[in-house]
Formats: sequence, structure tokens, C-alpha cells
Amino acid sequence: MLGIAWETWLAPLRPGAWLLSLKTVPLVLALPGIAAGRLRVYQWWSMLILGYLTEGVVRTASDAGLAARLATVEIALAVVAFTSIVLYVRAVRREAA
Repeated sequence: MLGIAWETWLAPLRPGAWLLSLKTVPLVLALPGIAAGRLRVYQWWSMLILGYLTEGVVRTASDAGLAARLATVEIALAVVAFTSIVLYVRAVRREAA
């Protein structure tokens, strides 16, 4: 939701540049697999999250105002998501062993 709101009306790079909101599509496509508890989806989602973390770091350094604050929120969400996924995958693998 953050990516869509950010790129459509909160702080888009350019007015009308809504195409950048499509960067959230891979996250949405993974939701059924996440809900089903598929370990592979969790693993590739964790790699995908690193791209959002990188974007947040770059935009925090390069943007100003609201866009920089939104990038900071993106960084926090990416770190929480990545950490949660890693802990979940470890727990599942431990149970399987």
C-alpha cells in the first residue's frame, strides 16, 4: 500500500508518474503463496525485499521532505519483513529436521 500511495499521490517523482507504483506488483503476486505458507515463496520474497530496501536507502539520500520520510518508512518495513521472513524460514527448517 505504501508503494502505491507514495508513487500515485503522496510524493511521486513527477506528477502523473503512476507507473512507478507498479513496482509493488511482485509483492502482491506473492501473497497467495505467502498465505499458503510455501517456503519457496518466502525465500524469493526475501530476496525481492532487498530491492525495496535499496530503493529506500537511495531515495532517503537523494530525495527531500515527505519523499525522504516515506523512504525511511520503506527501509523500516523492508528490514522488518526481511528479518521476519528469515526467522520464519529458519523455524520451518528446524521443525523439518
